[in-house]
Amino acid sequence: MQIERDPNGDFILEPGELAERFGLSSDDFRRRMQKGLLASTVEVGEGEHAGTCRLSLRLGNRLWRAILDSEDRVTSEEMTFVRGQLLPRP
Repeated sequence: MQIERDPNGDFILEPGELAERFGLSSDDFRRRMQKGLLASTVEVGEGEHAGTCRLSLRLGNRLWRAILDSEDRVTSEEMTFVRGQLLPRP
């Protein structure tokens, strides 16, 4: 996966590649993104993990995570399913 940074240092990911990882068409992925259904976080490594970043993208119950090295290359990635929170019993 190709990951770049814009002049502000924000990560830029290819939507088509992300769509593939989430099992969606590019159009469907873009529609969900435009509706604000995609949440993302960036964690910067500290200590022994200094120089690395972990990107997390969540869409519904699916969570894609990638670890980037100091040159923004993906060193590992995974797709997991997030369990929903249980509703309290009356």
